[in-house]
Amino acid sequence: MLGANDGIVSTASLIVGVAAATATRNDVLIAGVAGLVAGAMSMAAGEYVSVSSQSDTERADITRERKELSDNIAFELDELADVYVTRGVDRELALRVAEQMMAKDALTAHARDELGISEITTARPVQAALTSAATFSLGAAMPLLMVIVAPVGTLVPVVSVASLAFLALLGAIGARAGGADVLRATARVTFWGALAMALTAGIGKIFGTVV
Repeated sequence: MLGANDGIVSTASLIVGVAAATATRNDVLIAGVAGLVAGAMSMAAGEYVSVSSQSDTERADITRERKELSDNIAFELDELADVYVTRGVDRELALRVAEQMMAKDALTAHARDELGISEITTARPVQAALTSAATFSLGAAMPLLMVIVAPVGTLVPVVSVASLAFLALLGAIGARAGGADVLRATARVTFWGALAMALTAGIGKIFGTVV
């Protein structure tokens, strides 16, 4: 939801700002498409760098854990048992569980239970980058569609109202999925979207008048 919201807010704000400067539909459309591409690439690059750093950290942690298992496996056994004890398992049972887990796959047991790294949670930079770019593009496409179908003279109000409606819908869906207050989440996202569009519309109007 976050990437789609970013796409709607940034692209709609750009479109409204350019349209408020008395630009033609073609100018507005070009600006919107450029904003979509630039925003999607920015989101993808940022996500890739961030998740790659996380992946590097995970690999370093696993390498260190492998060495520690090789150097002092008895200490690592106690360390893993301590993890289970902190989760409420009796010390004696925790030791037996740790022994059995390490007998099967010591590195995997420590990575999952001590470091919190598993096959499901491991960082995937490319997947994260593509997902971020795709959700941003999906959100950005919504105000762009309004540019295509709306009359030229009503681009600003149509794009603004439609974009706020899209934001409210996504906010409500996200809040319901997360069990949060729907009204509060919807009001929050629409407020910031409206503020962003109002500011860019004002800037576009000022510069359009000056030019």
